[in-house]
Amino acid sequence: MTSSPSPSRSLSRRRLLQAAGAVACGAVAAPVFAQTRPISITLPWVVNGSNYWPMVGKELGYFKKRGIDLTVSRGNGSVAAAQAVANKQFDLGVVFFGGTLVNMARGLPLQALATVGYDALMGNLVLEDSPIRAPKDFEGKRVGTVATSAESPYWTAYAAKTGIDLGKVTRQQLDARLIERALMDKQVDAITAIGSSSIPVLDSLGVKTRFIPWAKTGVQLYAAQVIARRETIEADAGLCQAMVDGILESVVYTLKKPEESLEILYKAQPEIGMAKGGKENAKISQGLAQATMVAPEAIEHGMGWSSIPTLAGMISLAARAGALTADAKPLVPEDLATNRFVGKIKLSSAEWEQIRKNVAPYNKMLGLA
Repeated sequence: MTSSPSPSRSLSRRRLLQAAGAVACGAVAAPVFAQTRPISITLPWVVNGSNYWPMVGKELGYFKKRGIDLTVSRGNGSVAAAQAVANKQFDLGVVFFGGTLVNMARGLPLQALATVGYDALMGNLVLEDSPIRAPKDFEGKRVGTVATSAESPYWTAYAAKTGIDLGKVTRQQLDARLIERALMDKQVDAITAIGSSSIPVLDSLGVKTRFIPWAKTGVQLYAAQVIARRETIEADAGLCQAMVDGILESVVYTLKKPEESLEILYKAQPEIGMAKGGKENAKISQGLAQATMVAPEAIEHGMGWSSIPTLAGMISLAARAGALTADAKPLVPEDLATNRFVGKIKLSSAEWEQIRKNVAPYNKMLGLA
């Protein structure tokens, strides 16, 4: 765990000039601590292509050069990961927005320091040859879902938006470990899913699917965010800035050099390469996650930016969908995220265009092309 905050050191004129030059080149000169500090961060789930960028930055020395000795741990879902940060088991976390939202509604003192992915990729997954083509085609069908999954509460919101009569749909509760298998074996006709999680699992097994994205109808939440406790933000802004800068520098590296980034992942997590379909799974999950990073917020304002008006709409969506309990604490959009530590790293139009080309096949997988 983190020790008491180290005092910030003032920058000399030379270091200020170096920092300005770094920003102009797309890199960021972040606070450097007098002594190396051990810092821990939790991922939302197991290490995979959609969340591994802190590990890339660790391997490339992005955190070390900022005086941080980073430990990266796997999580057990975004809700549990956010709770672990709030309970001081970790200094920071990489958590999907839905997990932060639920925990803040329960009164936990958290805040997002940066947004990395702008679409949680909630939707339905069907087999490639499924007759389900339009929303009304779900009627008379069996739809599998995991009650505790991030997307499950929003299935009713999607149904309401598209006119699906849920009274004519058989909803089948499934175990999280078996939901993709249930679709593959045709025990159900469709499942609710997070695209970046379920598509790679089935594709790596040779099962072709079609994804029906709820975002097309406005049922959309932000995806991965970097979160911390409010007391950490208030007492140790230097640490927060250094961590955000290191993470976003890592994200940019993976966007510009996806193949090299995956090689770093395989070296750090050799079991991925040893598992059947492991590398293919990692490559697809990386591509799907990167597709969600190409968004107006990042393009116009810089990497990590959160739109406060957009967050307001997501709070309203969560309330309507029943994702928040009746006794939930009222949520203020400005409390959910801050842009204090972001917007410094900006990519050029040419760089964004290349990234768009890289993720085009994955947008097609997501039904967004």
